Amino acid sequence: MDPQWYQIGYLISATFFIFGLKMLGHPRTAPRGNQMGAIGMLIAVVTVILEIDLIESPILIASGILIGAVIGSWLAIRVEMTGMPELVALFNGFGGAASALVALAEIYSAIESDTIPNGLELHVAWTAIGLSALVGWMTLTGSLVAFAKLKGGFNILGKWRRFPTWGPSWLNPVKAIAVGTALYMIYLSVMAPDDLEVIWALILLSCILGVILVLPIGGADMPVVVSLLNSLSGIAAAFTGFIISNPVLIIAGSLVGASGLILTFIMCKAMNRRLMDVLFKSFGGSEKESVTRTKVGSDPDEVAMILDGAQKVVIVPGYGMAVSQCQHQVKEFADLLSEKFGTEVKYAIHPVAGRMPGHMNVLLAEASVPYDQLIEMDEINPELPEADAAVIIGANDTCNPVARSGEGPLAGMPIIDADLARSVVIIKRSLSVGYAGVDNDLFYMDKTMMLFGDGKKMMTELNTAIKEY
Repeated sequence: MDPQWYQIGYLISATFFIFGLKMLGHPRTAPRGNQMGAIGMLIAVVTVILEIDLIESPILIASGILIGAVIGSWLAIRVEMTGMPELVALFNGFGGAASALVALAEIYSAIESDTIPNGLELHVAWTAIGLSALVGWMTLTGSLVAFAKLKGGFNILGKWRRFPTWGPSWLNPVKAIAVGTALYMIYLSVMAPDDLEVIWALILLSCILGVILVLPIGGADMPVVVSLLNSLSGIAAAFTGFIISNPVLIIAGSLVGASGLILTFIMCKAMNRRLMDVLFKSFGGSEKESVTRTKVGSDPDEVAMILDGAQKVVIVPGYGMAVSQCQHQVKEFADLLSEKFGTEVKYAIHPVAGRMPGHMNVLLAEASVPYDQLIEMDEINPELPEADAAVIIGANDTCNPVARSGEGPLAGMPIIDADLARSVVIIKRSLSVGYAGVDNDLFYMDKTMMLFGDGKKMMTELNTAIKEY
């Protein structure tokens, strides 16, 4: 076949990637964007198989596709929405490892055949190979640490072993030393391309670097770290595409790298954090504030009475809603308010609510909440002073008024202005502090009613109280 036809296949694949990525920017079009990305990947895989005559090894190709399909399907079916951040972290790591393995295969192939990959200059080829190895293996081990921090631990031999959400701060200066050493090893590999010991030392150091890069970072910053690792996996793929002269891998890797980096900065802005602070400073501290104040809990009947006649209610979802999987009860609650009291209901979505961007949007969309009711923080905040009630479900730091004080770990972080509503209802298991380790003054305001308990249980009881009111 004319080689130009393969390039057309890569172009079509890249087009699907670009339009799919564009559609992922909105919950309404995200499913279609995901499908377009999958089609683009299928076209790319088929084009590669045809171009390099892998069709001559059908059993090997079919086995790889089958194993990958089984593993991917099993993970997709088993994962719960609360576990999606961990799954994304794993996918980032696997993507980085795949790129690094291709780079390693090119090294062995070049040494065995005594040729330079794809006619590149020697120093260019080995620099790209070294950078792909550095970024790829670092992404793998860093993603595994991020996965462990998000999950909180592992079940080993029937016993739950907790994984620390913090790490020793003295590892921070070691990061700079490790990066410098890794770059020096890449230089040595360029000077002595036949020295496999340098390559394996670089791989080992890259794996260690990934661990020490993520280990000191606190659990609250993991969404930012996962986005950054996603960007790094794309960069590793782009380096690998350059090594093997595959245009679609360069394009797809660049898209993932750029979009991941943009998302990282968006999340940093939403938390009022600089990326350097995320990488080298803990969010909050290893010591969390002790809760000394008390608050008498309310019951669902009292809340139903407060909501009677409310003209406008704003629901503020948080990670607690995801944990209890009560999004369907929340949707029922909103429908009851609209049908029984004629209440206007909107949802206030904080950019970092949950543990990954869009987490709340996906959960609520799963419960068939209309997209036009999902309002971003900047748009909903001006409406909160007019709201008769703000109903907070499992959110803490994202609506903590102390962020406006300019002091403490939450200083300057943009928040949902739930405290400005005429009354506040908070559904939460206890008065415990959030990820930042800071007590929330909103809990203790006179206009605040606390419903202590599991989110799904309390929402079910609240819905029952409204029906019987």
